[in-house]
Amino acid sequence: MDMQDREFTIIGAGIGGLAAATALAQKGARVRVFEQAEALGEVGAGLQISPNGVVVLKALGLREAAAKLANTPEAVVLRDYRGAEVVRLPMGATAEARYGQPYWQFHRADLLKVLEEGALRAGAELVFNHRLSGISASESKVQLEFTNGQALRTPCLIGADGVRSTLRGLALDGEPARFTGQVAWRGLVPSAQLPDGLFENAAQVFMGKGRHFVAYPLRGGSLINFVAVEERQGWADMGWNLPGRVDELRNAFKGFAAPVQVLLEAVEETFLWGLFNHPVLPRWSRGRVVLLGDACHPMLPFLAQGAVMGLEDAYVLAGALARADGIENGLQAYEKIRKPRATRVQKAAARNAWSYHLRNPLFRSAAHKLLGMVPGGALMRQFDYLYGHDVTAGE
Repeated sequence: MDMQDREFTIIGAGIGGLAAATALAQKGARVRVFEQAEALGEVGAGLQISPNGVVVLKALGLREAAAKLANTPEAVVLRDYRGAEVVRLPMGATAEARYGQPYWQFHRADLLKVLEEGALRAGAELVFNHRLSGISASESKVQLEFTNGQALRTPCLIGADGVRSTLRGLALDGEPARFTGQVAWRGLVPSAQLPDGLFENAAQVFMGKGRHFVAYPLRGGSLINFVAVEERQGWADMGWNLPGRVDELRNAFKGFAAPVQVLLEAVEETFLWGLFNHPVLPRWSRGRVVLLGDACHPMLPFLAQGAVMGLEDAYVLAGALARADGIENGLQAYEKIRKPRATRVQKAAARNAWSYHLRNPLFRSAAHKLLGMVPGGALMRQFDYLYGHDVTAGE
Protein backbone atom coordinates (compact mmCIF):
# COMPACT_ATOMS: atom_id res chain seq x y z
CA MET A 1 0.00 0.00 0.00
CA ASP A 2 1.41 3.39 -0.97
CA MET A 3 1.70 5.16 2.39
CA GLN A 4 2.21 8.55 0.72
CA ASP A 5 -1.53 8.68 0.05
CA ARG A 6 -2.63 7.42 3.46
CA GLU A 7 -3.90 9.26 6.51
CA PHE A 8 -4.03 7.86 10.04
CA THR A 9 -5.46 9.24 13.26
CA ILE A 10 -4.14 8.09 16.62
CA ILE A 11 -5.87 8.56 19.97
CA GLY A 12 -3.36 8.86 22.81
CA ALA A 13 0.16 10.34 22.92
CA GLY A 14 1.68 7.71 25.18
CA ILE A 15 4.56 5.34 24.45
CA GLY A 16 2.66 3.21 21.92
CA GLY A 17 0.81 6.09 20.28
CA LEU A 18 3.92 8.18 19.67
CA ALA A 19 5.88 5.15 18.47
CA ALA A 20 3.10 4.34 16.00
CA ALA A 21 3.01 7.96 14.83
CA THR A 22 6.77 7.89 14.25
CA ALA A 23 6.74 4.55 12.43
CA LEU A 24 3.84 5.52 10.16
CA ALA A 25 5.13 9.02 9.41
CA GLN A 26 8.57 7.64 8.58
CA LYS A 27 6.88 5.54 5.90
CA GLY A 28 5.39 8.68 4.39
CA ALA A 29 1.89 8.61 5.86
CA ARG A 30 0.06 11.66 7.17
CA VAL A 31 -0.46 11.17 10.90
CA ARG A 32 -2.32 13.13 13.56
CA VAL A 33 -2.19 12.23 17.24
CA PHE A 34 -4.94 13.49 19.54
CA GLU A 35 -4.17 13.66 23.26
CA GLN A 36 -6.56 14.65 26.04
CA ALA A 37 -3.85 16.30 28.18
CA GLU A 38 -2.75 19.90 27.68
CA ALA A 39 0.86 18.85 26.99
CA LEU A 40 3.35 16.08 27.63
CA GLY A 41 4.99 16.83 30.96
CA GLU A 42 6.53 15.24 34.03
CA VAL A 43 3.76 12.68 34.30
CA GLY A 44 4.35 9.18 35.59
CA ALA A 45 7.37 7.59 37.16
CA GLY A 46 9.83 4.89 36.11
CA LEU A 47 9.44 2.30 33.40
CA GLN A 48 11.68 -0.45 32.07
CA ILE A 49 12.50 -1.09 28.42
CA SER A 50 13.97 -4.53 27.84
CA PRO A 51 16.10 -5.39 24.77
CA ASN A 52 13.04 -6.31 22.68
CA GLY A 53 11.87 -2.71 23.10
CA VAL A 54 15.28 -1.18 22.48
CA VAL A 55 15.43 -2.84 19.04
CA VAL A 56 12.29 -0.87 18.11
CA LEU A 57 13.83 2.40 19.30
CA LYS A 58 16.87 1.57 17.17
CA ALA A 59 14.75 0.81 14.09
CA LEU A 60 12.95 4.16 14.53
CA GLY A 61 16.29 5.97 14.68
CA LEU A 62 15.79 6.94 18.34
CA ARG A 63 18.31 4.70 20.09
CA GLU A 64 21.06 7.32 20.38
CA ALA A 65 18.72 9.96 21.81
CA ALA A 66 17.18 7.45 24.22
CA ALA A 67 20.57 6.17 25.38
CA LYS A 68 21.46 9.63 26.72
CA LEU A 69 18.49 9.49 29.10
CA ALA A 70 18.50 5.79 30.00
CA ASN A 71 19.77 4.06 33.10
CA THR A 72 21.38 0.67 32.49
CA PRO A 73 21.03 -1.54 35.59
CA GLU A 74 23.78 -4.04 36.33
CA ALA A 75 21.34 -6.62 37.67
CA VAL A 76 17.86 -7.55 38.77
CA VAL A 77 18.13 -8.67 42.38
CA LEU A 78 15.42 -10.64 44.18
CA ARG A 79 15.57 -10.36 47.98
CA ASP A 80 13.41 -11.54 50.81
CA TYR A 81 11.59 -8.78 52.66
CA ARG A 82 14.37 -8.56 55.26
CA GLY A 83 16.96 -7.81 52.58
CA ALA A 84 18.74 -11.16 52.17
CA GLU A 85 19.66 -11.80 48.53
CA VAL A 86 17.76 -14.71 46.97
CA VAL A 87 19.00 -14.55 43.39
CA ARG A 88 20.79 -12.10 41.11
CA LEU A 89 20.04 -11.90 37.39
CA PRO A 90 22.93 -10.22 35.52
CA MET A 91 21.98 -7.34 33.27
CA GLY A 92 24.29 -4.59 32.00
CA ALA A 93 26.88 -5.93 29.58
CA THR A 94 25.65 -9.51 30.14
CA ALA A 95 22.15 -8.74 28.89
CA GLU A 96 23.47 -6.77 25.92
CA ALA A 97 25.80 -9.61 24.93
CA ARG A 98 22.99 -12.15 25.22
CA TYR A 99 20.26 -10.21 23.43
CA GLY A 100 22.13 -7.74 21.26
CA GLN A 101 20.61 -4.71 22.99
CA PRO A 102 20.72 -3.32 26.55
CA TYR A 103 18.11 -3.40 29.27
CA TRP A 104 17.16 0.21 30.07
CA GLN A 105 15.18 2.14 32.67
CA PHE A 106 13.64 5.58 32.09
CA HIS A 107 11.61 8.24 33.70
CA ARG A 108 8.46 7.95 31.59
CA ALA A 109 8.58 11.65 30.71
CA ASP A 110 12.10 11.27 29.30
CA LEU A 111 11.16 8.45 26.94
CA LEU A 112 7.98 10.28 25.91
CA LYS A 113 10.09 13.32 25.01
CA VAL A 114 12.33 11.21 22.77
CA LEU A 115 9.31 9.69 21.05
CA GLU A 116 7.55 13.05 20.71
CA GLU A 117 10.60 14.58 19.04
CA GLY A 118 10.88 11.55 16.76
CA ALA A 119 7.22 11.80 15.73
CA LEU A 120 7.42 15.52 15.02
CA ARG A 121 10.67 15.14 13.11
CA ALA A 122 9.03 12.46 10.95
CA GLY A 123 6.18 14.84 10.14
CA ALA A 124 3.41 13.71 12.51
CA GLU A 125 1.08 16.31 14.01
CA LEU A 126 0.24 16.34 17.74
CA VAL A 127 -3.03 17.89 18.89
CA PHE A 128 -3.64 18.38 22.60
CA ASN A 129 -6.76 19.12 24.69
CA HIS A 130 -8.88 16.64 22.73
CA ARG A 131 -10.75 13.94 24.63
CA LEU A 132 -12.61 11.40 22.50
CA SER A 133 -16.31 11.11 23.26
CA GLY A 134 -17.81 9.14 20.38
CA ILE A 135 -17.24 7.46 17.03
CA SER A 136 -19.30 6.20 14.12
CA ALA A 137 -18.04 4.32 11.09
CA SER A 138 -18.93 4.02 7.42
CA GLU A 139 -17.35 1.76 4.85
CA SER A 140 -14.45 4.11 4.16
CA LYS A 141 -14.31 6.60 7.03
CA VAL A 142 -14.50 6.82 10.83
CA GLN A 143 -16.23 9.85 12.32
CA LEU A 144 -14.72 11.12 15.60
CA GLU A 145 -16.32 13.43 18.13
CA PHE A 146 -14.50 15.14 21.01
CA THR A 147 -15.79 16.58 24.26
CA ASN A 148 -14.71 20.08 23.17
CA GLY A 149 -17.22 19.93 20.31
CA GLN A 150 -14.67 19.27 17.58
CA ALA A 151 -15.25 16.50 15.04
CA LEU A 152 -13.36 14.98 12.14
CA ARG A 153 -13.36 12.06 9.72
CA THR A 154 -10.42 9.73 9.19
CA PRO A 155 -9.74 6.71 6.97
CA CYS A 156 -8.16 4.80 9.87
CA LEU A 157 -8.40 5.22 13.64
CA ILE A 158 -5.76 3.78 15.97
CA GLY A 159 -6.53 3.55 19.67
CA ALA A 160 -3.47 3.97 21.88
CA ASP A 161 -5.27 5.53 24.82
CA GLY A 162 -4.07 3.20 27.53
CA VAL A 163 -5.54 0.84 30.07
CA ARG A 164 -8.66 2.97 30.54
CA SER A 165 -9.17 3.22 26.79
CA THR A 166 -12.28 5.10 25.68
CA LEU A 167 -11.94 3.67 22.20
CA ARG A 168 -11.88 0.07 23.43
CA GLY A 169 -15.28 0.58 24.99
CA LEU A 170 -16.69 2.40 21.99
CA ALA A 171 -15.47 0.11 19.22
CA LEU A 172 -14.65 -3.38 20.49
CA ASP A 173 -16.37 -5.87 22.73
CA GLY A 174 -14.47 -6.98 25.81
CA GLU A 175 -15.39 -8.55 29.11
CA PRO A 176 -15.17 -6.40 32.25
CA ALA A 177 -11.80 -6.28 33.96
CA ARG A 178 -11.41 -8.26 37.19
CA PHE A 179 -9.71 -6.79 40.25
CA THR A 180 -6.66 -8.91 41.07
CA GLY A 181 -6.79 -8.24 44.80
CA GLN A 182 -3.65 -6.11 44.53
CA VAL A 183 -2.92 -2.40 44.53
CA ALA A 184 0.34 -0.65 43.68
CA TRP A 185 1.92 2.43 45.18
CA ARG A 186 4.46 4.35 43.13
CA GLY A 187 6.66 7.38 43.55
CA LEU A 188 10.06 9.02 43.18
CA VAL A 189 12.58 10.09 45.80
CA PRO A 190 15.59 12.33 45.04
CA SER A 191 18.80 10.45 45.83
CA ALA A 192 20.15 13.58 47.53
CA GLN A 193 17.65 12.91 50.34
CA LEU A 194 19.03 9.39 50.90
CA PRO A 195 22.33 8.07 52.29
CA ASP A 196 25.00 7.44 49.66
CA GLY A 197 24.94 3.88 48.34
CA LEU A 198 21.57 3.00 49.84
CA PHE A 199 20.60 1.27 46.59
CA GLU A 200 22.99 -0.21 44.05
CA ASN A 201 22.52 0.28 40.31
CA ALA A 202 20.02 -2.56 40.01
CA ALA A 203 16.33 -3.25 39.98
CA GLN A 204 15.74 -4.67 43.45
CA VAL A 205 12.66 -6.64 44.44
CA PHE A 206 11.96 -7.22 48.15
CA MET A 207 9.47 -10.09 48.48
CA GLY A 208 7.24 -10.57 51.50
CA LYS A 209 3.96 -12.05 52.63
CA GLY A 210 1.23 -10.70 50.35
CA ARG A 211 3.37 -7.80 49.15
CA HIS A 212 6.58 -6.80 47.41
CA PHE A 213 8.62 -3.64 46.96
CA VAL A 214 10.62 -2.67 43.84
CA ALA A 215 13.23 0.09 43.69
CA TYR A 216 15.66 1.22 41.01
CA PRO A 217 17.59 4.40 40.06
CA LEU A 218 16.72 6.82 37.26
CA ARG A 219 18.33 9.85 35.61
CA GLY A 220 21.92 8.97 36.35
CA GLY A 221 21.07 7.86 39.85
CA SER A 222 19.59 11.22 40.84
CA LEU A 223 16.19 9.64 41.51
CA ILE A 224 15.04 6.37 43.05
CA ASN A 225 11.82 5.04 41.56
CA PHE A 226 9.70 2.70 43.65
CA VAL A 227 6.67 0.50 43.04
CA ALA A 228 5.14 -1.21 46.05
CA VAL A 229 2.43 -3.84 45.58
CA GLU A 230 0.16 -5.09 48.36
CA GLU A 231 -2.88 -7.33 48.46
CA ARG A 232 -6.28 -5.85 49.32
CA GLN A 233 -9.81 -7.12 49.41
CA GLY A 234 -11.53 -4.44 47.39
CA TRP A 235 -10.89 -1.64 44.91
CA ALA A 236 -13.04 0.19 42.38
CA ASP A 237 -10.93 2.60 40.35
CA MET A 238 -8.53 1.51 37.60
CA GLY A 239 -6.75 4.88 37.62
CA TRP A 240 -2.98 4.89 37.97
CA ASN A 241 -2.47 8.37 39.43
CA LEU A 242 -4.76 8.54 42.45
CA PRO A 243 -3.09 10.39 45.34
CA GLY A 244 -2.13 8.00 48.12
CA ARG A 245 -1.42 8.55 51.80
CA VAL A 246 2.24 8.26 52.67
CA ASP A 247 1.48 7.03 56.21
CA GLU A 248 -0.58 4.14 54.79
CA LEU A 249 2.27 3.24 52.45
CA ARG A 250 4.77 3.19 55.32
CA ASN A 251 2.47 1.11 57.46
CA ALA A 252 1.84 -1.39 54.64
CA PHE A 253 5.59 -2.12 54.34
CA LYS A 254 6.54 -1.92 58.01
CA GLY A 255 9.09 -4.61 58.81
CA PHE A 256 10.68 -4.64 55.37
CA ALA A 257 14.47 -4.23 55.05
CA ALA A 258 16.26 -1.17 56.37
CA PRO A 259 16.89 0.38 52.90
CA VAL A 260 13.14 0.23 52.22
CA GLN A 261 12.39 1.93 55.53
CA VAL A 262 14.92 4.69 54.87
CA LEU A 263 13.42 5.28 51.43
CA LEU A 264 9.87 5.32 52.78
CA GLU A 265 10.78 7.90 55.40
CA ALA A 266 11.93 10.20 52.58
CA VAL A 267 8.75 9.79 50.51
CA GLU A 268 6.75 13.01 50.33
CA GLU A 269 4.20 12.08 47.66
CA THR A 270 2.84 8.77 46.42
CA PHE A 271 0.19 7.58 44.00
CA LEU A 272 -1.93 4.49 44.13
CA TRP A 273 -3.62 2.34 41.52
CA GLY A 274 -5.61 -0.85 41.52
CA LEU A 275 -4.35 -3.74 39.42
CA PHE A 276 -6.98 -5.26 37.14
CA ASN A 277 -6.71 -8.36 35.00
CA HIS A 278 -8.27 -7.78 31.58
CA PRO A 279 -9.54 -10.79 29.62
CA VAL A 280 -8.06 -11.23 26.17
CA LEU A 281 -10.02 -9.29 23.56
CA PRO A 282 -11.73 -11.53 21.01
CA ARG A 283 -10.59 -9.17 18.25
CA TRP A 284 -8.25 -6.19 17.99
CA SER A 285 -9.87 -4.35 15.11
CA ARG A 286 -13.28 -3.63 13.66
CA GLY A 287 -13.43 -2.20 10.18
CA ARG A 288 -10.97 0.69 10.12
CA VAL A 289 -10.58 0.95 13.91
CA VAL A 290 -7.73 -0.84 15.71
CA LEU A 291 -6.13 -0.90 19.15
CA LEU A 292 -2.55 -1.25 20.35
CA GLY A 293 -0.61 -1.37 23.60
CA ASP A 294 -2.44 -1.20 26.91
CA ALA A 295 -5.62 -0.12 25.13
CA CYS A 296 -5.62 -3.54 23.50
CA HIS A 297 -3.93 -5.95 25.93
CA PRO A 298 -3.43 -4.25 29.32
CA MET A 299 -0.45 -5.77 31.13
CA LEU A 300 -0.06 -6.28 34.84
CA PRO A 301 3.35 -4.90 35.89
CA PHE A 302 4.95 -8.19 36.94
CA LEU A 303 7.06 -8.59 33.78
CA ALA A 304 7.63 -4.86 33.13
CA GLN A 305 6.40 -5.26 29.54
CA GLY A 306 3.51 -2.81 29.19
CA ALA A 307 5.49 -0.06 27.45
CA VAL A 308 7.59 -2.58 25.52
CA MET A 309 4.57 -4.35 24.05
CA GLY A 310 3.30 -0.95 22.93
CA LEU A 311 6.57 -0.34 21.09
CA GLU A 312 6.41 -3.75 19.43
CA ASP A 313 2.76 -3.24 18.44
CA ALA A 314 3.49 0.15 16.91
CA TYR A 315 6.31 -1.09 14.72
CA VAL A 316 4.45 -4.17 13.51
CA LEU A 317 1.27 -2.17 12.81
CA ALA A 318 3.11 0.30 10.59
CA GLY A 319 4.83 -2.49 8.70
CA ALA A 320 1.64 -4.50 8.23
CA LEU A 321 -0.19 -1.46 6.85
CA ALA A 322 2.65 -0.64 4.48
CA ARG A 323 2.68 -4.17 3.06
CA ALA A 324 -1.09 -4.64 2.76
CA ASP A 325 -3.26 -3.89 -0.25
CA GLY A 326 -5.79 -2.07 1.92
CA ILE A 327 -6.27 -0.68 5.41
CA GLU A 328 -8.55 -3.43 6.74
CA ASN A 329 -6.25 -6.14 5.40
CA GLY A 330 -3.33 -4.40 7.08
CA LEU A 331 -5.13 -4.27 10.43
CA GLN A 332 -6.00 -7.95 10.21
CA ALA A 333 -2.40 -8.85 9.33
CA TYR A 334 -1.16 -6.85 12.34
CA GLU A 335 -3.49 -8.73 14.67
CA LYS A 336 -2.47 -12.09 13.22
CA ILE A 337 1.20 -11.31 13.84
CA ARG A 338 0.90 -9.71 17.25
CA LYS A 339 -1.97 -11.38 19.08
CA PRO A 340 -0.26 -14.71 19.95
CA ARG A 341 2.80 -13.01 21.42
CA ALA A 342 0.98 -10.22 23.26
CA THR A 343 -1.48 -12.73 24.72
CA ARG A 344 1.36 -14.96 25.90
CA VAL A 345 3.08 -12.05 27.64
CA GLN A 346 -0.19 -10.75 29.09
CA LYS A 347 -0.94 -14.14 30.66
CA ALA A 348 2.65 -14.62 31.85
CA ALA A 349 2.58 -11.27 33.65
CA ALA A 350 -0.64 -12.27 35.41
CA ARG A 351 0.84 -15.61 36.49
CA ASN A 352 4.04 -14.01 37.76
CA ALA A 353 2.30 -12.12 40.56
CA TRP A 354 1.98 -15.07 42.95
CA SER A 355 5.73 -15.77 43.09
CA TYR A 356 6.48 -12.47 44.84
CA HIS A 357 3.76 -12.88 47.49
CA LEU A 358 4.15 -16.39 48.93
CA ARG A 359 2.26 -16.35 52.22
CA ASN A 360 3.33 -19.51 54.01
CA PRO A 361 6.70 -18.65 55.65
CA LEU A 362 8.04 -22.22 55.41
CA PHE A 363 7.05 -22.57 51.76
CA ARG A 364 8.41 -19.08 51.04
CA SER A 365 11.74 -19.93 52.68
CA ALA A 366 12.03 -23.21 50.81
CA ALA A 367 11.10 -21.57 47.49
CA HIS A 368 13.69 -18.84 48.00
CA LYS A 369 16.40 -21.36 48.85
CA LEU A 370 15.58 -23.41 45.77
CA LEU A 371 15.59 -20.30 43.60
CA GLY A 372 18.92 -19.24 45.06
CA MET A 373 20.51 -22.54 43.97
CA VAL A 374 19.83 -21.82 40.29
CA PRO A 375 22.61 -19.87 38.51
CA GLY A 376 21.54 -16.44 37.25
CA GLY A 377 22.44 -17.34 33.67
CA ALA A 378 20.17 -20.37 33.79
CA LEU A 379 17.32 -18.25 35.12
CA MET A 380 17.83 -15.81 32.27
CA ARG A 381 16.87 -18.51 29.77
CA GLN A 382 13.22 -18.22 30.81
CA PHE A 383 13.27 -14.67 29.43
CA ASP A 384 14.88 -15.50 26.09
CA TYR A 385 11.51 -15.68 24.30
CA LEU A 386 10.73 -12.24 25.68
CA TYR A 387 13.95 -10.22 25.54
CA GLY A 388 15.41 -11.97 22.50
CA HIS A 389 12.42 -11.31 20.24
CA ASP A 390 13.06 -8.79 17.43
CA VAL A 391 9.96 -7.48 15.64
CA THR A 392 12.18 -5.47 13.30
CA ALA A 393 14.02 -8.49 11.88
CA GLY A 394 13.54 -8.86 8.15
CA GLU A 395 12.14 -5.35 7.69
